[in-house]
Amino acid sequence: MLVLRGGTVVDTDGAREADVLIDGDRIAAVATDSGSLGDPGSSDEAEIDEGIDVSGAYVCPGLIDAHVHLMLDGRPDPSSTTAESDFSLAYRAAANCRAALSAGVTTVRDLGAPRSLATDAGSLIDEGVVAGPRVLACGENVVMTGGHGNWFGRQADGVAEVKKAVREQLARGADVVKCMATGGVLTEGAAIGAPELDPDELDALVAAASAKGVPTAAHAHGAAGMKNAVRAGITSVEHGTFMDREAAELMADRGTYWVPTASALRGIVDNADAEKGIPDWAVAKAEEAAEAFAEAFTHAAAAGVPIAMGTDAGTPFNFHGDIPQELELMVDYGCSPAAALAAATVDAASLLGVGDVGKVDEGYRADLVVLPENPLDDVTAWQDPRDVIKAGERIEADERVH
Repeated sequence: MLVLRGGTVVDTDGAREADVLIDGDRIAAVATDSGSLGDPGSSDEAEIDEGIDVSGAYVCPGLIDAHVHLMLDGRPDPSSTTAESDFSLAYRAAANCRAALSAGVTTVRDLGAPRSLATDAGSLIDEGVVAGPRVLACGENVVMTGGHGNWFGRQADGVAEVKKAVREQLARGADVVKCMATGGVLTEGAAIGAPELDPDELDALVAAASAKGVPTAAHAHGAAGMKNAVRAGITSVEHGTFMDREAAELMADRGTYWVPTASALRGIVDNADAEKGIPDWAVAKAEEAAEAFAEAFTHAAAAGVPIAMGTDAGTPFNFHGDIPQELELMVDYGCSPAAALAAATVDAASLLGVGDVGKVDEGYRADLVVLPENPLDDVTAWQDPRDVIKAGERIEADERVH
């Protein structure tokens, strides 16, 4: 057993001074009575294998990123990965998993990788072969022929082909089915806001996934494509850059989650200089999207759209080790630090269907970070974890990536 002593626990229940006892991969107790878990040297202490003094620090849930691409490494032009072998991409995914875990990210949802790369990564992490966060994965994105992400997605046209594409991902063990409902920034020739899969195809995708009890996600920048996806019953809308009031109200009414991925646009816009190597056409689309993004947050807040934190990690200059910066960006766009915490913990857990992560409470998985400051006061505290614990195992400082 492991005990964290003398710290302040911070999660969606607020802040309280407490010791946290970990037994195996679970939180066994959160004791607000000082010494109730056994003072050092007491008979109760004999049952505790390790004690960590976290006095003056803050014990928080590990972060959950609902939108990453494990095989992408932040390079200026992600499509260049098509020139690499599956073996190279697997090594990159392993490095990205380690970087994310070191940053305090204990669960991720991969929303697009070639073939079984991401689902395999999740299985190998569970087996202890590779270090990394818990991975839920979609397999390959379902995209229209020539559409956004065609260079790493499963191209399909018409209801029958879309059904087959979905069933292929389910057969590989997909935890979620992801599609491209509109064009995007990082595919040349794709109009960022234009609908791609049509309503009948989206209906078929959701029906095929729902038949197996599997949730769905839709990449969608434009409002029309967002509405198509929401009306089809999609579980989450990714990006939602050009969200209008009608789309926001529809999402709130249907309980559709929004995963904003502010880091993806920021990574491109902040590195738009020609020498950085991002294609000019991608920069132009990102700058257009960035102008509309603040209004999307305004519409979402007014309508009460549920939000889960996601970064699109792996896109240009959007590194897996920098995932915690997303919470700061969300606050910049008007979220409170408490809302950002919820989006990156319990709300993301709800979207992903993992109900035993995201809180520091008895019975929850022992996925924890120890922060130097209270993240409810300083959202940047997430970017400098003092300790990371996943499933009860402490990630030692010399194993962590900086």
